[in-house]
Amino acid sequence: MKDRLSIKEFSKLSRIADSTLRYWDKINLFPPGIRSTRNHYRYYSPSQMIEVNFITILSKLKVPLKTIIEMGSTRTPEKIDSLFAQQEKTLDTEMRRLIEAYSLIHIRQELLREGMAAKEGAISIRRQEEMNIVLGRPNIFRNGEPFYRPFMHFREDSDILRVNLEFPIGGRYTTMGAFVENPSEPERFFSFDSSGATVIPAGEYLVAYVRGYYWEMGKMPGRMAAYAKEHDLTCSGPVYVIYLHDEVCTKESTQYLARICVAIAPEGAPDMI
Repeated sequence: MKDRLSIKEFSKLSRIADSTLRYWDKINLFPPGIRSTRNHYRYYSPSQMIEVNFITILSKLKVPLKTIIEMGSTRTPEKIDSLFAQQEKTLDTEMRRLIEAYSLIHIRQELLREGMAAKEGAISIRRQEEMNIVLGRPNIFRNGEPFYRPFMHFREDSDILRVNLEFPIGGRYTTMGAFVENPSEPERFFSFDSSGATVIPAGEYLVAYVRGYYWEMGKMPGRMAAYAKEHDLTCSGPVYVIYLHDEVCTKESTQYLARICVAIAPEGAPDMI
């Protein structure tokens, strides 16, 4: 091998862009081993192919260049071990952020597609898989106040309850009767966060879709109750309203689309309507 390599040759062998090598030289992170006094060309010695590993490995681990420069001439096994421990914590945080972002994309995309295929105003029976949510505290509505006042309390509680408000938000009602009586007053709000501890169990559900701004249900609560009665269905447990389409995908609040669902109890179970 040649005893000195041009910047292009070193770039090709090291797989580091020559523009990066020039920048590293400029900030005194990785200067060339030889610099021509006649034309100021940069030349690298073959041994620098090994030396550059220190920089590329730490860069791969997201260590700031400033830190790499500081460690360059004073690094020891003890110092690198401490640095790795610090970066491990940083990467753990980043991985959690990425996992959460992936989950957010997956859930929102799933709900978006369900909404695009849904028939507005339709009522049907269908099987739903188990879902996890993060429940807020019980809501307190005073004198028929609008939903957004308790919703502000839900948002204020988000840090304490570890509620991620970037996931779609929904509302839960204790029973079908409570939903029919006060459809704009959910008993609790929730975040559709799959890391939540509250489980909406798998099973057969009475499902309907309604379009409009948050908790504008129109005649749908009464229609669902009538459908259940007409078909001898027993609605068991809470009613869940989840917004498939919200402000993230449409500017027009009248185009928000909610899925309303309530479990259908096995035959012989107590009637919760």
